[in-house]
Amino acid sequence: MTELLQFVFSGLTVGAVYALVALGFSIIYNASHVINFAQGEFVMIGGMTTVSLMSLGLPMPAAIALAILVGVAVGLALEKFAVEPARNASVTALIIITIGASITLRGLAQIVWDKNAHPMPPFSGDEPIVIAGATILPQSLWVLGAALVIVVALRWFFNGTLLGKAMQAVAVNRTAARLVGIPVQSMLLLSFGLSAMLGAAAGILIAPITLTAYDVGIMIGLKGFAAAILGGLGNGAGAVAGGLLLGVAEALGAGYISSAYKDAIAFVAILLVLFFMPRGLFGAGSAERV
Repeated sequence: MTELLQFVFSGLTVGAVYALVALGFSIIYNASHVINFAQGEFVMIGGMTTVSLMSLGLPMPAAIALAILVGVAVGLALEKFAVEPARNASVTALIIITIGASITLRGLAQIVWDKNAHPMPPFSGDEPIVIAGATILPQSLWVLGAALVIVVALRWFFNGTLLGKAMQAVAVNRTAARLVGIPVQSMLLLSFGLSAMLGAAAGILIAPITLTAYDVGIMIGLKGFAAAILGGLGNGAGAVAGGLLLGVAEALGAGYISSAYKDAIAFVAILLVLFFMPRGLFGAGSAERV
């Protein structure tokens, strides 16, 4: 039982990160019908920027805030200078553009930083906490707590603010939203900025546990995409559930089968969902758009 609980703790921690990345995929997909394969690079930007700023002497809270702002700025630039000029292109062309942006951002990261893995200190110590015989790091509690706060804040934003409802209107029917005076292009820009913020936050939260490097976003981005597919692409609640389920499944698979197959679990999940439940476990209607 202790071993199972240990695997569950580990799975929930990494699953919360996948959930944040999956939310980023869902937000952009709903707003623009684009699957942004540069989403993982925001994870890298968040972690690497925070480490760099702290090495310059900035306190951790200031470094984290600035790193998130840098991530948002990159997300806005991606939409403004890469996606917006090609807004009349096919969905496939837009996806290829985001893949090109991902490769470009990784290349720039190697120039700005390096190819080494960099450690980041935990937010509040590294003394493990024992729960029912299993241990959990304080940083894992930060990951879970911050993810919960972000999810609740997003729910309030989309359901309780005029701006959030305008973004939802654009996601449901872009033409109708434009006819009632909603600035559609501004909403699309905001969706990329919000998605980049989620990715950067995920990268900062997980960096003290897994280290950060120029290529850390590749696998996390792909697994976040798998989580979004698992929960139902375009479904925010499904993205969160998909991320947590994928994280736990990955931890259990690594613990009880073999750690060599850990990364394969996400891709097996994508195949199974696409074969048997194309709309995902929570079946968002918007998944019919592709």
